[in-house]
Formats: sequence, C-alpha cells, structure tokens
Amino acid sequence: MSAWLLKNWQDVFARVRGALRRRGQTEHEAEDLVQEAWLRLVRYEERQPVEQPEAFLMRAALNLSIDVHRTAVGRGEHVLLEDVLLIDTTPSIEAVVLARERMARLATGVSRLTERTREIFVANRVDGLSPTEIAKRYGISVATVHQHLAKATLRLTEWMEGW
Repeated sequence: MSAWLLKNWQDVFARVRGALRRRGQTEHEAEDLVQEAWLRLVRYEERQPVEQPEAFLMRAALNLSIDVHRTAVGRGEHVLLEDVLLIDTTPSIEAVVLARERMARLATGVSRLTERTREIFVANRVDGLSPTEIAKRYGISVATVHQHLAKATLRLTEWMEGW
C-alpha cells in the first residue's frame, strides 16, 4: 500500500464517496461501497502492486455501484419517485473554460514537438495506432517509436505543468 494513500486515506475515501453520491448512492450505501472497494484493493495488492491505488479504489467502487444497480433492476425492485435523486452532470462554465484553455495549451505544446515526434504521438494518442503499427508506417523500429512517445510525453508534461 502506498505511503501517500495510507497517510491521506480520509481524503481519498471522501473523494470516492463523493463520486458515488453524485451517482445517486445514499451516504450509507456509498460508505459500504468504499469499504468493499478498499477490501478489494487490499486483496489485489497481496498478489501484485498497484501503481495508482486511488484510481483503483475509485474504479472498484464505481464498478460495485453498477453491480448493485444491476442487481436491483434484475430483481425488479421499484423506485419511488421521491427516492430518485436527479443529478446535473453538466460541467460548470468555469470547468468548460478551463478545459478549453488546457486544450489550447496542449495544442500549442504538441505544435512545438519536432515533426516526426508529433506525427508519431498523434498517430498513437489520437488515431489509436499501436507502436508496432506506427513502426511499420514510418519504417522505423518499435524501440524508436517508444523513444518518440516518451520524448513527446516528457515535453508535454513539462509544458502542461501547473495547468
């Protein structure tokens, strides 16, 4: 278990509970799902390390929430209209503006890459081509493709730092 997660578990659990609450779970249901997700994380880490435990915990809790919903629907449980919680998932204006600014900054960063690195990065991240497919397309080795992808990722990470 990562030391950071152990130190910040209350904040992590609160974020996961919040995500579950936004998806219609009651406080009690969200707490139960977080605990079950935590148990799954601990059991999984007994077999192999987890690089991003917070992401694992979030995904496990959301998947458990989906399973609970499917089970309830499968049993034909009825939901009373007053029990339905409507959630507006539309992002705020601030979030939309910030996302547009980030995309503009990313586009600028991508344009600053060398032509070959940019082409390989776009082929992989936008077009969804595998490194093997890119290597065949450009007549280079897979290792060279990986070098270009690493270079692009490093440059863009540095460029986007603070955004």
